[in-house]
Amino acid sequence: MSTLSQKKCKPCEGGVSPLTEGEVASLLKGLKGWALVEGKLSKTYDFRNYHETMAFVNATAWISHREDHHPDLAVGYNKCRVDYITHAINGLSENDFICAAKIDALLEL
Repeated sequence: MSTLSQKKCKPCEGGVSPLTEGEVASLLKGLKGWALVEGKLSKTYDFRNYHETMAFVNATAWISHREDHHPDLAVGYNKCRVDYITHAINGLSENDFICAAKIDALLEL
């Protein structure tokens, strides 16, 4: 897994510029299956059933709480779309990529 998953999110209260297109493109290379969709970092995870989907949602919530950086989740029976954006800066920050890497690492446990 990428070194992003080893980092910790830094508090972001605004007043910081969002990542540039080049920075986003560079960080995206370190993530598998994530894409920039309507200005958000997005990925859809597929599961075999509702139980696995909800276990993933709960684990994602735990990581989000620990990092104090929360995604938008769209949950269905056997899939979950995760969208990250740093609302305080109305754009992407390194925190979005850190959390994306940590969520991907869940599936490698």
